[in-house]
Amino acid sequence: MNATDLAGASNAAVYASMSTLSVAMIAFAISFASGRRRTQQAQTQLPVFASIGSTAVLTRPEPKVPAEAEAGRIFANVGMSLTWLGFVLLFVGVVLRGVWAGRVPWGNMYEFSITSALGILGAFLIVSLRRDVRWLGLFIVIPTLLTLGLAVTVLYTEAAQLVPALKSYWLIIHVSAAIICSGAFTLAAATAGLSLVQSRSERRGRSVLAKVPSADKLRTLTYRVLAFAFPLWTFAVVAGAIWAENAWGRYWGWDPKETWAFITWVIYAAYLHARSTVGWRGDRASWVAIAGWGAFIINYFGVNIFINSLHSYSGV
Repeated sequence: MNATDLAGASNAAVYASMSTLSVAMIAFAISFASGRRRTQQAQTQLPVFASIGSTAVLTRPEPKVPAEAEAGRIFANVGMSLTWLGFVLLFVGVVLRGVWAGRVPWGNMYEFSITSALGILGAFLIVSLRRDVRWLGLFIVIPTLLTLGLAVTVLYTEAAQLVPALKSYWLIIHVSAAIICSGAFTLAAATAGLSLVQSRSERRGRSVLAKVPSADKLRTLTYRVLAFAFPLWTFAVVAGAIWAENAWGRYWGWDPKETWAFITWVIYAAYLHARSTVGWRGDRASWVAIAGWGAFIINYFGVNIFINSLHSYSGV
């Protein structure tokens, strides 16, 4: 297979993944909507009087499980299956891109974006192996599709040889850690955002997210994901500094990319501290987790696209 064929096959796999994930998104949305309707129906069930012996007791009838509940489960399963298929197709696309380029496929923003999308799906699917997270699928597939859509429309570039600064084994070490963190940070942002919605519903006594765990469980999942990702992000920042010394002769120069990487690190460090501080647990900690993801996105897109820095070699 020549270079042109490899390029076409890689692009075809990425587009096939996007198409598959689009159908998965629809399936997850149908499942999510059916769960919400079922909750609203259960909440509107009127209490009735039941007779126990000679005593009348006010009871609430057991909600009937409508056919749409079963349909919701089916669509959730379909969504998960398609997400796995989309992950495999995207993995093939990333690998073929690397074979075509003759190097690891992280030499520009397009390549980093499709690999980051792979990282988001990978983080979600790994968690799904240990617990039922079908309720989270919609909120993972959407950012994945947005990342891929931006990659193929705005960031796409032909594969080219790496500039001298990138020709280092630190490219594999530093960028692979950042890609894993991108998936974990996105997953944590989704669970943190859902915990805020669920917390508000619980305070009102009405849950609008039937299939989503309680706010406390969502916060616990957010914490566990970030407790894993934070040391890895710390490693990525340190590895980047070592690479910078090798490439530019200095460990740290407050380049915009370096600065926002440090800001992201500080915010997530603050989150982990907030989790152990009385008064900052709960919604406040969730907001800090979301702020950390926001800083990561600024570093990912804003700095690379809109700010001229030493890291501009990543290109678009």
